[in-house]
Amino acid sequence: MGGEVKPAAGKGLKSWVQRHLNVGFAVGFLLVLFTYLVVSQQFAATTPNVVTTTKVPRVAEKQAIGAPGDADGEGSKRQPERQPEAAAAADTSGAVPTEESPKTDDRGATPPGAADKVVCNTEGPVSETCELDGDVRTNGSARSVTLVPAGPSSERQEWKVRPYSRRTMAGVDRVTVTRLASPAADDASSAPAPCAVTHDAPAVLFALGGLTGNYWHDFSDVLVPLFAASRRYGGDVLFLVANAQPWWLAKYEAVLRRLSRYDAVDLDRDSRVRCFRRLAVGLRLHKELSLVPGLASGSDGRPLSMADFTAFLRDTYALPRAAPVRLSQSPSPDRRPRLLLIHRPHYRRIVNVDEVRRAAEEAGFEVTVASPRADAAVAETARMVNAHDALLGVHGAGLTNAVFLPAGGVVIQVVPYGRLERMARADFGEPVADMGLRYLEYSVAAEESTLLEMLGPEHPVIKDPEAVHRAGWDKVAEYYLGKQDVRVDVKRFAPTLAQAIDHLRQQ
Repeated sequence: MGGEVKPAAGKGLKSWVQRHLNVGFAVGFLLVLFTYLVVSQQFAATTPNVVTTTKVPRVAEKQAIGAPGDADGEGSKRQPERQPEAAAAADTSGAVPTEESPKTDDRGATPPGAADKVVCNTEGPVSETCELDGDVRTNGSARSVTLVPAGPSSERQEWKVRPYSRRTMAGVDRVTVTRLASPAADDASSAPAPCAVTHDAPAVLFALGGLTGNYWHDFSDVLVPLFAASRRYGGDVLFLVANAQPWWLAKYEAVLRRLSRYDAVDLDRDSRVRCFRRLAVGLRLHKELSLVPGLASGSDGRPLSMADFTAFLRDTYALPRAAPVRLSQSPSPDRRPRLLLIHRPHYRRIVNVDEVRRAAEEAGFEVTVASPRADAAVAETARMVNAHDALLGVHGAGLTNAVFLPAGGVVIQVVPYGRLERMARADFGEPVADMGLRYLEYSVAAEESTLLEMLGPEHPVIKDPEAVHRAGWDKVAEYYLGKQDVRVDVKRFAPTLAQAIDHLRQQ
């Protein structure tokens, strides 16, 4: 056809080659991209030093807890918690990798999204404790604490912890602390329970019962260790109480309110799953009725001592005297330091208490004789003790009131017959010195013990106290603590009273 123009043969070949080269390039590009993606996934799966953390849900506004008598029974005070809806949103399945190291806030708590950890000590000489950071969930009625890890870990771990400060104490149930192996369980029955309440504040879980109810054990076993465990949070900490004793919580309410601004949770009656970022299980007993500096710190990071605890009590109960009378600076030469003589109403009494009182007055004291009342309000007792400069009594719970004396005061412990000096010093001698008080000790001789009249000089209890100790604690407690009163030899006792006066004159 005269008007049709045909392509040249060379030009057609060139077009065909170009088309096939374009197709080959595209196929090759796709193959390279596919290879890159496969290799990248394998590399990511095997790369070490990757920390897995949990996505942080948006925090909802805190909710107020109902008034006493409502269905929850939590009381009217606000708890440091978030709405259950926000808690349920904290699903550990949305984990993302990061190579940043975990950071802590000013109180030492691990913030949301940081790596989890659990440190347990169930073989300590006295106490069992666990400290957990991360996604921590408690079920009070089940006595369980669960740490849900942010990512897979090596294995599931479990500890049984008695949350009372003395690990051998019978009658206090243990709490099961578990660290799961992964955020999601293989079956629904072992999956971590969802949060019903999520708390912003850390928590301390501890138990009452045991030896509480004895005034000395109230302080030595609970209040002093609780001070050490919680003071670092400056009041922003929640107490979870197992074996809760309402009367005990009421008796020491002023102390508990200073340590925590929240209502304590009765753990045994609490079936809701509570979630925390930090939780301590159990209380650590440093030593009898005292603290070891360096094992606990305050909110300012400074190490806590027993002197800090007694200063805390003086502040809690608004006690006016932080130092004893200064005789050297007194404008009146007739001014006398005041001595409180604890007169026990039952065993380990001072049977010649009036004679001892007169001896103390002759030494230079103004003396008050008082018998401790178990039903007395702590604030009332604290004010009475703080009004004195010295405390005198036979070994027993009444000497615990030394915690309310002004710093620099004196404590005189009368140690009953029976080689009890070692116990007396551990229970009161060392703690009193740790409080910043002067400790003096008077050991009763056999002739001053009513056991001599009761049993005679040849009885093993009188003749061989070491044999009684070898027979076991029951015999020691039965005779030397349970059946003995003392008749103090005031002439022999006079130098001890003189030492107390001399100490106060040097203040």
